[in-house]
Amino acid sequence: MKNEQELKDLVRERYAKIAGQGKVENAASCCGATTPSNKVYNIMMDDYTDTDGYVEDADLGLGCGLPTQFALIEKGDTVIDLGSGAGNDCFVARHETGAEGKVIGIDFTPVMIEKARLNAEKMGYNNVEFREGDIDAMPVNDDVADVIVSNCVLNLVPNKKKVIGEIYRVLKPGGHFSISDIVLVGDLPEALKEDAEMYAGCVAGAIQKSEYLSLMEKKGFANLKIQKEKPIAIPSDILEKYLSAEEVKVFNTGGTGIFSITVFAQKPGSKMKKALAHLTDIKETPDCDPRSGCC
Repeated sequence: MKNEQELKDLVRERYAKIAGQGKVENAASCCGATTPSNKVYNIMMDDYTDTDGYVEDADLGLGCGLPTQFALIEKGDTVIDLGSGAGNDCFVARHETGAEGKVIGIDFTPVMIEKARLNAEKMGYNNVEFREGDIDAMPVNDDVADVIVSNCVLNLVPNKKKVIGEIYRVLKPGGHFSISDIVLVGDLPEALKEDAEMYAGCVAGAIQKSEYLSLMEKKGFANLKIQKEKPIAIPSDILEKYLSAEEVKVFNTGGTGIFSITVFAQKPGSKMKKALAHLTDIKETPDCDPRSGCC
């Protein structure tokens, strides 16, 4: 696998290309990165279309959850979205903060920043801004955010420990995050782990679920909770690009799990919100296995 800078350059290049694609094209592939499956269904993303604040032009179909739905955003909050893309989650968050709040989107792909700013200007949102920068070195001062959200982005960053440290730094004492991401249970085949395209596609960069949660606990976050969890199945026509027919069979029956999880946690402080009673676990089980083509 490439080194950290090479992986960042790979993701930046791929997501610059994605910025010019449509939602349908992106959603039919792994986070828009791979050749679309000939079975037309969404592999990872959740449907935003009935969500308050949704802006269709800002939805590139790249997410794996609805973190803003679980983020307990209140009027007047300052919210930061990590890996903000064309601005979709920022605009949903802005609906929750109201005009009196502030939303900051951070993305390291210049064309995404440009697209998001155009969307914000079109909507007349003067309290939504987009900053170019790495989320493992955020262009934000300490103790700024009441809430941090992110949608299928941390898995793309090579140094996840560093990102989690940055989240802790920029949250106010008592602030919290709600992050949707891809995690693993069991090991991916080497062909998938070593493939750059699968890294940009949110799969090869994912780490073990237990390690992911442990990094957050070790940093000192409190009240860590999985708010939502759903299994992700990669269609066979994508797997067959990397694995033999026998390897695909083993992968599909070998116990390796790929999951989208939405995780909540708080930075300790006197202003920690008391709304934990509303944080209910949701586990989704597909009506059928997408690998079978039934979807």
